[in-house]
Amino acid sequence: MSTPQDNACRTRVVLDLVGDKWSLLVVRNLDQGPRRFTELKRDIDGISQRMLTVTLRSLERDGILTRTVHNVMPPHVSYELTPMGRTLREATAPLLEWSIAHLGHIDAARAAYDDRGERPN
Repeated sequence: MSTPQDNACRTRVVLDLVGDKWSLLVVRNLDQGPRRFTELKRDIDGISQRMLTVTLRSLERDGILTRTVHNVMPPHVSYELTPMGRTLREATAPLLEWSIAHLGHIDAARAAYDDRGERPN
């Protein structure tokens, strides 16, 4: 039987999943339905092919998305959110929207801080 402390420690695994640099952007880009690797790579600014591959494999392993190989010529692969992945998208949508809405404010705050000559610890 797991204790609340065990469960709290295990939630770090989930937080690591959603807190990495790319996972939520991939989940957000799959919101409108299945996408091919090349579409995701094109639409997620700054992600390398390797990091996209690693992120997709991790999300598939965790049950957030499914990978489907289409038997056509030439063959192609698509990725789609699972029902659990869609609930993750719903849960994180406000955070992503907040991030987009406040990018300018954050940039201004960082510039003002940097102009004061202070350094972060």
